[in-house]
Amino acid sequence: MRNVSILGCGWLGTPLAISFLDAGFKVKGSTTSNAKIDDLEALGIQTYLVNISELEELDTFLEADILIIAITSKDISGFENLIAKIQNSAIQKVIFISSTSVYGSLNRVLTEEDTVLKNPLTAIENLFKENTSFETTILRFAGLFGGERHPANWFKDGRKISQPKGFVNMIHQEDCIEIIHEIIAQNCWGTILNACSNHHPTRRAFYTTAKLAKGFKVPEFEENEEYRWKIISSDKVQRLLDYTFIHDRLLSIE
Repeated sequence: MRNVSILGCGWLGTPLAISFLDAGFKVKGSTTSNAKIDDLEALGIQTYLVNISELEELDTFLEADILIIAITSKDISGFENLIAKIQNSAIQKVIFISSTSVYGSLNRVLTEEDTVLKNPLTAIENLFKENTSFETTILRFAGLFGGERHPANWFKDGRKISQPKGFVNMIHQEDCIEIIHEIIAQNCWGTILNACSNHHPTRRAFYTTAKLAKGFKVPEFEENEEYRWKIISSDKVQRLLDYTFIHDRLLSIE
């Protein structure tokens, strides 16, 4: 399986596509912006204009072994239409990029076995889980950082940060990419995986460190809220893939 289509060449999808090209894969990618097509083509990505809310002809884009879905759309009907097209395509395997936001803040460690919230994202996950025409691995990423996405920039000065005694659940872009490669290399299909650094500093410690690292002042925090938190366990992905996180000490972020 050396042919990959990546739906959504954004913050994650573009470097992911480059990593597959470097590994000798044939790569197709999509964008919703005409302005990005030339830039993506210049990187060697065979690029298509795809908006799942306005699906047209996708046959050529879906001529691949593996489809990686890396878009933020929560359009359930759009995903229903997309899945119908995948069923009639060459795609055999799908990686659906989801989020650990599917878990509520239950003041405990959470695993893939825990109940998830009822919202559009979990409804879309279920569409893939229930389909038997192809195999899907659902990959739930924690908070994303890396590249141009630095936590120091997430809260403007003067904006108070909530839940300072709660814990952060984060994953670096490089780990996101490596885990996707390992899923494919090790044929880890038909499962759900959380992906999150093992280090869970408090929100106060993490955002203070991030702000100071970029020369900002110490941020302000909401101090009188009800204490709510969650810690996402990545034990399963580490066990199944024998994976070691590249960025596993979040207070050393630069």
